[in-house]
Amino acid sequence: FCMCPGGYVVNASSEHGETCVNGMSYSGRDGENSNSAIVVNVTPEDYGSDHPLAGMKFQRRWEKAAYEAGQGAVPVQLFGDYRRDIPTEKLGGVKPQIKGKYRLTSLKCCLPEYIKDAIIEGVVSFDKRMPGYSSDDAVLSGIEARTSSPVRMIRGDELRCEGTCIYPCGEGAGYAGGITSSAVDGMKVAEAIASRFSNEAITDGTQENING
Repeated sequence: FCMCPGGYVVNASSEHGETCVNGMSYSGRDGENSNSAIVVNVTPEDYGSDHPLAGMKFQRRWEKAAYEAGQGAVPVQLFGDYRRDIPTEKLGGVKPQIKGKYRLTSLKCCLPEYIKDAIIEGVVSFDKRMPGYSSDDAVLSGIEARTSSPVRMIRGDELRCEGTCIYPCGEGAGYAGGITSSAVDGMKVAEAIASRFSNEAITDGTQENING
């Protein structure tokens, strides 16, 4: 997910006392290393509450933990140390490319145990296609807890909020989890809007004006 060739990890935190990272590449994509996010599925059952904003509380809990682990900087750990569950004290053969300060530490406290295990499984699996991906010296930095919205705006069969002209769509509204899926959802909503006004025009007898 979110592969950034020749890219950088950036501190994208937006709230005091919380750390959230993201990835980016300059147009030349000529940085020393590449980075990519590893995404683990999180469901409402993991939030521990049925409150409408439970997802946001879950997100904030772990971003606060990441802030504490890095003492305000981006927490960094080598993959080999992550697997062995020991804090990283020195870097190996990979130089971190991070915009902003970073701190060598342990990421264990920044994620639930099941997510930690799933990340290890995913990285090892990727290594079968891209040898070296699961190198002990690979650098992990965290956390990116905003790959998709933790809140979903409810919409009906016509893809709009009931009784309104509001059409929630894309990542922020909780209907996508990336650039491509957001674009597809946006197209679906655009078609729904066009269909609605086309049908209303036919009902009002103004189809000729639209076509003309």
